[in-house]
Amino acid sequence: MRKVIIIDTSILCVWLDVPGKETCGRQGDHWDKPRVNEKIQSEIESKTTLVLPLASIIETGNHIAQAMHSRYERGQALAELMRKSADNETPWAAFSEQSVLWSPEKLRSLADAWPDLAKQRLSLGDATIKDVANFYAQMRYQVEILTGDHGLKAYQPTVPTELPRRKQRR
Repeated sequence: MRKVIIIDTSILCVWLDVPGKETCGRQGDHWDKPRVNEKIQSEIESKTTLVLPLASIIETGNHIAQAMHSRYERGQALAELMRKSADNETPWAAFSEQSVLWSPEKLRSLADAWPDLAKQRLSLGDATIKDVANFYAQMRYQVEILTGDHGLKAYQPTVPTELPRRKQRR
């Protein structure tokens, strides 16, 4: 089964060494740069596709712009990942695949669901990351949301079951 990793802002900030955002997660599930590097390298070696949601790009960009130092360098690092995603450079998924999530119909659906999600303390960015994860799950991918946020992780789609093939009668 094909697998995708949806990279959340918390992990992306750690991976890019964004000042003030060098770690994430809670006690017992702490993420730092070595752990993020190891996880991503392992997934690349396993031929996993990496997905960079628009919300992660925007939120990480905001954190970089507000950092106390290294804004230009961190901005360059994020820009490089954006280019790889835009160019569908392996292991990155083409960002254009996600464009269907921003259609007028999907935007209305997000607007309809948003008040209940806000009530549950799910940010609008996380709601769209959840939608990206569900998009890939519907395409029969095994989906992992790579995040230090256990609230968002709870929205990770379950692994789709393989449909048994029928034996042909002879």
